[in-house]
Amino acid sequence: MAIVHLESLDDPRVAVYRNLKDRDLLGRHGRFIAEGEFVVRRLLQSRFTTESVLLADRCLADFAPAVPEDVTAYVAPQPVVNQIVGYRFHTGILACGVRPPPLRIGDVAADDRDVLLVICPDLNNSENLGGMIRIAAGFGATAVVIGERSCDPFFRQTIRVSMGTIFSMPIVESDNILADLQWLKTKHVERIATVLSPQAQPLASVERLSRRVALLFGSEAQGLSGDVLAEADRAVTIPMQLGTDSLNVAISAGIILHHAVYMALRE
Repeated sequence: MAIVHLESLDDPRVAVYRNLKDRDLLGRHGRFIAEGEFVVRRLLQSRFTTESVLLADRCLADFAPAVPEDVTAYVAPQPVVNQIVGYRFHTGILACGVRPPPLRIGDVAADDRDVLLVICPDLNNSENLGGMIRIAAGFGATAVVIGERSCDPFFRQTIRVSMGTIFSMPIVESDNILADLQWLKTKHVERIATVLSPQAQPLASVERLSRRVALLFGSEAQGLSGDVLAEADRAVTIPMQLGTDSLNVAISAGIILHHAVYMALRE
């Protein structure tokens, strides 16, 4: 591990850490920022490439053993690192990683394997997307598929809320979600829409799922669009009581995935 001591964030070698407010920076340069000790450790232990870490000097002794030999560690006084936006989250430990090559739907839904996909055609809230990734990982989903209208899964907030599970969960960034849903049908993947509708099948009555399933979750405000719903093979719902009109999408995903994995009998 090469250690570079800094006295200022004006050093061009750490420019990527200074531009954390620029949401386009990650897309332009194929990089992302991970923040916080737990998340950065997961990054360093993953298959992802880590370009560098940035540490407050007080963190160096304890964290240095986790940094591989080929990763540069930039070290600065705590007051300097505190200038970075989001201090309460990174607490003096950040890393810059490189986005992996994009996955396509065919990479995660081969004909000869069991499949449990979590599909989010247009999830616009980065916290919710991070929660969805964490929940999908926790219940052993095959992959998370996001549509072209969804937010970037490698935003700092998404990575942070995922608690670093994004580094182990395959993420498919679809550029045509309708075409991908149609392709899944040809591969005998049952596409199940999750909706708020008294006409949909109550979740508790779903007793059997096939080996190859895709669960579709809608946006925070509008749910699933009509063209996506038209592709679904069936729809399920979580009945609400006491005037509640909906649940947070990540909470809904947790309930439905729990049922899919532990309650519904698999063929």
